[in-house]
Amino acid sequence: METTVILKKGEGRTIKAGGAWIYDNEIDRIEGEYVPGDIIAVQDFDGYPMGKGFINPKSKIMIRMMTRDPEVIIDAEFLRDRVRAAWEYRKAVIDISSCRVIFGEADFLPGLVVDKYEDVLVVESLALGIDRMKPQILQYLTEAMSEDGIRIRAIFERSDAKIREKEGLRRRKGLIWMAKDWSDRYSADGEYSFDEGAFDPRLQIVENGVKYTVDVENGQKTGFFLDQKGNRMAMQSLIRRMKAAGETVRVLDCFTHTGSFALNCGLGGADSVLGLDISELAVSQATENAVLNGLSDRVTFQEADVLDLLPQLIERGEKYDVVILDPPAFTKTRDKIKQAMKGYREINIRGMKLTRHEGYFATCSCSHFMDYETFTTVIAQAARAAHVRLRQIEYRTQAPDHPILWSGDEASYYLKFYIFQVREER
Repeated sequence: METTVILKKGEGRTIKAGGAWIYDNEIDRIEGEYVPGDIIAVQDFDGYPMGKGFINPKSKIMIRMMTRDPEVIIDAEFLRDRVRAAWEYRKAVIDISSCRVIFGEADFLPGLVVDKYEDVLVVESLALGIDRMKPQILQYLTEAMSEDGIRIRAIFERSDAKIREKEGLRRRKGLIWMAKDWSDRYSADGEYSFDEGAFDPRLQIVENGVKYTVDVENGQKTGFFLDQKGNRMAMQSLIRRMKAAGETVRVLDCFTHTGSFALNCGLGGADSVLGLDISELAVSQATENAVLNGLSDRVTFQEADVLDLLPQLIERGEKYDVVILDPPAFTKTRDKIKQAMKGYREINIRGMKLTRHEGYFATCSCSHFMDYETFTTVIAQAARAAHVRLRQIEYRTQAPDHPILWSGDEASYYLKFYIFQVREER
């Protein structure tokens, strides 16, 4: 007999709107036996079938939906089809040399992220049920790529996010060689040993013509922020047009991380670019990337707390032709949104004040909870406080390999990116 979860009357609003999560307080009862991570059926309070998902009683998100079709069998063929669909989508929408090939719920494989850096895959698993399916998924993914002549030489795991502990999972980071070599030793309880073979976690990739050294072991997330690919190209193109018009272009790139926006501006022809980041490691990597691209004479980096340094630059009367703000998420929870709004407002005021009259200002938020409407409101408030007028050039989101799935909570829609011309009130 199939195990079935019955929802409380009036609950399940998120999945009814297209979302993928069912929280523990939405469940009335569970009929049948199960082991955490098992696939179970879901029914509304009146018996209406709502699909199937995997269950984990240790998590607040107790069920993550895999399908809305109650008749579907979630087996090897099902997983192979999901993986192939994700890969075919990337081939159609983006340069696949380095890209995100699986994006969790947006690819209908909840809790799983897989990034491709040339011939290396980096995997992050955040949910118990998908963790159990991970060996098969990675095997099917490497097989699909091999049919297109792409040989994946290594798989590295970055399942080291703290959120795994809420799923009752240990945090894991280490090297996995080819899926066919390790799937057989992946035990039913989720334990396996990492490969001890020689592997250099520092890889070189090329994006938008810019070369980067990516550290998949020690870098943030899976090693690099692939989601800004198109936005970085937009800035590179803007700089090229400014230079073609005969302008001198001086750029300030705040929260530069490994220098991606700064390097795109440098490649676009900027006369000088200063990248700021509080991380010594990030500044070291960014400086190395500038040398790698032959841009170290025009693109430099400084270790600094951006929030502290920008007021000093304003006090000195500094002005830049282009200012870029790419801060980390100021909030990862809904209950801290007011505090985050204040932080975004202050940093945008400072960025606008440092942009010359008729210069260009790019600003973004990568927080899912700082939604489009809230972020837009905050920018408008910052413009009034900075006594400038903004002319919107472009609004962008994340690159298409991070697809936005229109659903109940729109969890896959997180990156907001604006480019403005700044005009002083005259």
